[in-house]
Amino acid sequence: MPEKLNETDLARLYSPPSERIQQAVMPELLSFHEQYLAKATFFCLATGRDAGLDASPRGGPPGFVKVLDSKTIAFADWPGNNRIESMRNLTQDNRIGMLFIFPGLEVFMRINGHGYISDNRDLCSRLAEGDKIAKSAIVVTIDEVLFHCGKALNRAKLWQAESQLNAKSLPTPGQIMAAMTRQDASVAKAVDEQYQHAVRNDLYG
Repeated sequence: MPEKLNETDLARLYSPPSERIQQAVMPELLSFHEQYLAKATFFCLATGRDAGLDASPRGGPPGFVKVLDSKTIAFADWPGNNRIESMRNLTQDNRIGMLFIFPGLEVFMRINGHGYISDNRDLCSRLAEGDKIAKSAIVVTIDEVLFHCGKALNRAKLWQAESQLNAKSLPTPGQIMAAMTRQDASVAKAVDEQYQHAVRNDLYG
């Protein structure tokens, strides 16, 4: 097995961040952070507790993450697979991390802080999408906010057409489910049809 590195080893391998990079980590939102949030349509949410860690995708129309004040943001919790691991985590450990990805841009925005779950009707109504109101929302108090370079995006060629995968090159959700539950191809086809409908149409229920 490869040896494990410690902090001394890391200091030997990596240079410290420049003063400019360190100064760019802010304890609250500035106007340009708010401008990016107003355009944001997707982020990954990281939470954890003793039982384990979780990273889940969150998406919505531009501005679905609302700025309540310079230290506080909130977003609605819309239905997923009902595992609600992020929610369970926050009831035990309120630390939270958010990584925003902006389609077509070569930059990330990160927010680290502490969060809690609220079912306040006024807040949930403020976070409504059309006539849909979520059962609950997550409110985040910001500890730090920073921009992160987009080298990973370019290594992945994420925004380039050549990187788009052909769905036929990989097992479908139905085929995966059928294999895991030892069922036949007819089950796989039914699951795929249900999945395609739900993932495109049942966005809020």
